Amino acid sequence: MAGKPKVTSQGMGAGIALGVGVGTAIGVAMGNIAMGVAIGAAMGVAFGVAFSQAGRDDAGNSDSDSGSNAGSDTGGDRN
Repeated sequence: MAGKPKVTSQGMGAGIALGVGVGTAIGVAMGNIAMGVAIGAAMGVAFGVAFSQAGRDDAGNSDSDSGSNAGSDTGGDRN
């Protein structure tokens, strides 16, 4: 399972909270709160995965991880 990206609990929690809030609003507007919360929870999982993967490269390393090329400037002149 070395190729599986790590999902952080902070991103997942924020996504589910956001999704349930939006889903509750949708449920109230449609007159079916239970369905809205269920839809919101599903959206929240999708948001959570997206939030937890933000700032990661293709190898699953976060921006704060130190690697062999940490701090190296390979981008040329940035002026």
